[in-house]
Amino acid sequence: MEYQNLGNTDIKVSKLCVGCMSFGKAGTMHDWTVGPEETEKIVKHALDLGINFFDTANVYSKGTSEEYLGHAIKNNVARDKVVIASKVYFNPGRLSKEAIHREIDGTLKRLGTDYLDLYIIHRFDYNTPIEETMEALNDLVKAGKVRAIGASAMYGYQFYNMQLAARDNGWAQFQTMENHYNLLYREDERELIPICKQMNVSLMPYSPLAGGHLTRPTWNADTLRSKTDRVAMGKYDGMEKYDIHIVEHLHKIAEKYNAPMAEVAIAWEWAKGITSPIIGATKAHHFDSAVNALKLKLTDEDIAYLEEPYVPHPIIGAIDHNPAAGVTLLNKK
Repeated sequence: MEYQNLGNTDIKVSKLCVGCMSFGKAGTMHDWTVGPEETEKIVKHALDLGINFFDTANVYSKGTSEEYLGHAIKNNVARDKVVIASKVYFNPGRLSKEAIHREIDGTLKRLGTDYLDLYIIHRFDYNTPIEETMEALNDLVKAGKVRAIGASAMYGYQFYNMQLAARDNGWAQFQTMENHYNLLYREDERELIPICKQMNVSLMPYSPLAGGHLTRPTWNADTLRSKTDRVAMGKYDGMEKYDIHIVEHLHKIAEKYNAPMAEVAIAWEWAKGITSPIIGATKAHHFDSAVNALKLKLTDEDIAYLEEPYVPHPIIGAIDHNPAAGVTLLNKK
C-alpha cells in the first residue's frame, strides 16, 4: 500500500478509502447494505491490505453505518492506526452551528470514539451563512473533536468562498474534497478540481467505479445493487447511450493490460492526481483488485483513449437548493 498526506495536514491515508455506505441495516437507506458481521470481515480485510482510511456519514443507513464501522474498528485495530471520516448536512438544521455541534456528538457516540480525523460537510447549505458554518467547524477543531475538515460535492465558487471565509477569520480550512468524479462524470474538471489543486486540497472522490458501470462491459448486471440502487440509477442511466462508449474504451484498455476493468478505472483516478478514491464494497475480496491497481501505470495514450468519448453531462453531485427535510437519497428516479 502507498500513503499520502491529506492536504496540508500530517494525517497519512492509504491511496484507497473504504466507502462505508455499503455498511448498515438493509432497508434503512439501501436494500443491498451489509450487516455487522460482514462489515467486520470487510474492515479486517481492508486493514490486512494496508488500507487505513474509512469514510462514513451520519445518515448512512440511519446511523448504523457508523455503529457497524465503530465496532469493527474497535475489534481489529488501535484507534490511532486508522483515519475515520464522517459527514454532516442531511440532518435537521443542515450546517447551522447548533446542528454541527449536535451531530458531531451523535457521530462520535455511534463510532465509539472521542474524535474524528476528518469531518466533512456533505453538501452546501443554502440556508446557513458561510461564516456560521466555518466557525462552528473551527470550534470542533479547537475542542479536539475533529482533527481536520473537508467538503463534499458543491460548486467551485461555493467551495472557494468558504475557504476564503475561513482564511480571512483565521479558522480551519478544508483539507479534502469528496466530489463525484470518474470516467463517466468529469464535470468538476472545469472549476472545482483546479481550485482544489491550487489550494493543495486532497481529492477523495466518491463513485470512482460509477456504481459498477466501470467494472463490466455491459451496462447492467444481475446483482441486487444493480437492480435496486436508485441513487446509481439516477446518476448514470440518463446518459447511458453516450457513456456506454466510454465503457467500451475502458474494456479495450483492460484487455490490453489483461486486467479487470475496475483496476484500469482506479488507475485512471490516480493518474489524474486523486489522493484516495472511495471504494464501496459488499464483499471483502472486492478490495484485492483495487489494491492490485497500484501496479498499473497508464500511458498518456491510454488516458487520452479513455477520455476521448466523453461528452458534457448534467450536474450530478452539487445541488442548487437544499432538498426537502428528511431527504437523504438524491436521485432522479
